Amino acid sequence: MVSVAIIEDDVPTSNQLKEWIEAARPGIRVHQWFDRDDAERAVARERYDAVVLDIELGRERNAGVAIINAINKRGGIPVLVVSAMPAAIYRSIMKALDAWDYLQKTTFEQADFVETFLELLRKGAARSGPSRHASELSLDPLRQGAPLWRGQRVNLPLTAQRILAALDAKRGEVVSYEELFRVIKSGRNRDNVRKHVGAIREAFREIDPEFDGIENVPMRGFRWVVRIP
Repeated sequence: MVSVAIIEDDVPTSNQLKEWIEAARPGIRVHQWFDRDDAERAVARERYDAVVLDIELGRERNAGVAIINAINKRGGIPVLVVSAMPAAIYRSIMKALDAWDYLQKTTFEQADFVETFLELLRKGAARSGPSRHASELSLDPLRQGAPLWRGQRVNLPLTAQRILAALDAKRGEVVSYEELFRVIKSGRNRDNVRKHVGAIREAFREIDPEFDGIENVPMRGFRWVVRIP
C-alpha cells in the first residue's frame, strides 16, 4: 500500500491536505504528524513513498529543514514543501535541500496540489522501480533547466520541455492528446503535438542515435516507455 506523511502543525490545513490526497488516490495510507520530534521519528522508522511538509512547525521556523535533512539520509523519498514562506525566496532554498517541489500556501487551488502531488508519487515510484530510461533521464521542475539524457544536455524549447515533463510524469502510461494540449499555449491540435514530439525525438537522437523512449499510441497520444533490463 502506498503511504504518505503529512507534516503540518496546523490541524485544519493538515486535514485538508489529507482529504485531497485520499480523494485523489483512494486507498492510500496517510500519516499525519504535527511537530518536529514526532515527524523525525516517523521518517526514520517508516519508508514513505512521499512526504508533504511545512517549513515552520510550532515555534521552530526551520523545523522542516531539519526534517528534510533526516529524510535525505534515507534517500529516494520525494518531498513536496507546502509553506506560507514566499516561494520566490524559499523555492531555491528547498531545491538546494533536494526537495521535489514547492507550493506557497494561499496561492494554489486543490487541483494544483493534486496534480503536483500525483506527479510526486509517480516520480517516487519511478525512482524505486527498475527502469533504464528512468535512470537516464533527468528533469528538475524546481530549477526548470534543460533536461539531461545520460548526463548530457538536451536542447529543447520551453513547450517541448513541458511535453517531455508530462510524458515523464506518467512514464509507462499513455498521455492523451487532450492532456498534452494543456501544456501547450498555442496551436492546440494533434498535428502541432506530433511536431513537438518529433522535435523532442530529434533532440534526443542527437545525443543517442538509438533513442526510442517515446512511443506513439495511435489515435490516443504518446507514452514514455519504461524499459526493464
